[in-house]
Amino acid sequence: MGEKVAATQFSREDRQRYREKVKRNLDVFARMLREARFDADKRSIGLEIELNLTDNAGVPALMNQAALEEIADPAFVTELGQFNVEINIPPRLLTGDVFGELEQQVRASLNAAEDKVTRIGAHMMLVGILPTLGEQHLNDSALTANPRYALLNEQIFAARGEDLALRIDGVERLAAYADSIAPEAACTSVQLHQLVHPDDFASHWNAAQAIAGIQLAVGANSPFFFGKELWRETRIALFEQATDTRPEELKAQGVRPRVWFGERWITSIFDLFEENVRYFPALLPLCEDEDPEAVLTRGDTPALGELKLHNGTVYRWNRPVYEVVRGRPHVRVENRVLPAGPTVVDILANAAFYYGLVRTLTESERPIWSQMSFSAAEDNLHAGARDGIDARVYWPGVGDVPVTELVLRRLLPLAHEGLENYGVDPFARDRLLGIIERRCVEEANGASWQSRTFRRLYEDDGLDRAEALRRMTVAYRDNMHSNEPAHTWPLG
Repeated sequence: MGEKVAATQFSREDRQRYREKVKRNLDVFARMLREARFDADKRSIGLEIELNLTDNAGVPALMNQAALEEIADPAFVTELGQFNVEINIPPRLLTGDVFGELEQQVRASLNAAEDKVTRIGAHMMLVGILPTLGEQHLNDSALTANPRYALLNEQIFAARGEDLALRIDGVERLAAYADSIAPEAACTSVQLHQLVHPDDFASHWNAAQAIAGIQLAVGANSPFFFGKELWRETRIALFEQATDTRPEELKAQGVRPRVWFGERWITSIFDLFEENVRYFPALLPLCEDEDPEAVLTRGDTPALGELKLHNGTVYRWNRPVYEVVRGRPHVRVENRVLPAGPTVVDILANAAFYYGLVRTLTESERPIWSQMSFSAAEDNLHAGARDGIDARVYWPGVGDVPVTELVLRRLLPLAHEGLENYGVDPFARDRLLGIIERRCVEEANGASWQSRTFRRLYEDDGLDRAEALRRMTVAYRDNMHSNEPAHTWPLG
């Protein structure tokens, strides 16, 4: 979504032309699936991590352009807010010491970048929502100076016709309005990619949907927004509202939101792209010159730019991705549920749990998605986001159960089995899944540490709210650099 754009306004003809082009792209994609045009090579995983920038005091630093100039590494790119950057980790095969290699590479890249941005008074933080963000930091002036972000902001508000209402009831209650999509920038996440054969996509996506709520519960790391303690993973509720193009009347009519869990299990990746085209009007109706039918007929691979762009404006928690690399097409599942942080090793523990569990679930003789309703999976998503490590979720065969009990008794053994089947190094497997185990045993993760530390500073030490949040943020940042799992952190 960060690519440059030329158009600043769209005509009715632009929108009609774009709609027709997207439908042509969809037809060509269907033909590619029928004709087995996709590679059947070894499958790989990839990783994207969004970060926040703070100043020395832990307050948001709106200086991503200056930070990127200092870092001077093409792996780091801008994000929506001026206090955000993102690092993209090259894909690699899920086998052997992949997690050890990822840990070494990510830590080395982040440490090198941190050393450089400190020269301009900035620091990087891995956290789902920066606790010190206030309303003064989230307006249209906080958006990164990129024409696409400005255009996206304009189009979302043109569709809504009114300001965004942010309403979140959690430990405390938030009621606020926003006149831009800047609150979306508060939501920093980790995206886990997995390249799969199109024939295997549906089972991987269904499995990812089935465990999304469990991922959120054990990995929650976003309890504060606008100075209030809300959900354990407030990022979910905030993102759903911050990019909502629907006024109240369309919500009442049941019009689907653009931040969407979905509404059914699927049988093909085509189902998701077809839903995008059927249900969602264009936000950025930008057409390219490519004739996808002609490209495919001559034996080349079409980019399907309009289909990809449209897919990028429908914010699924597990998103389908079509890409062309070195002239060959592939598809992958992009898991977007998890928050950033608290540490690199916590991120990789979350990744190991996800990849191992999905592997075993996709190979089960009786798929988990044939045993539970889709609405139950969606309910789990919001339960995990709201209550975090204390959540209760539904799981076939056990019913309503504490998420910690479910993970310890049922899901961790499945994750171990999946990673073993991938050929992942046993030491790395046991170390990372051991972090998930200890979180559940101790009922502690990034969100619970933030909440407990804030409460000690605010209630026991008598600091005012803003100062308690600031001190907690600085203590979090110091612990983050230790790379020790968050459940082991002392209270700040």
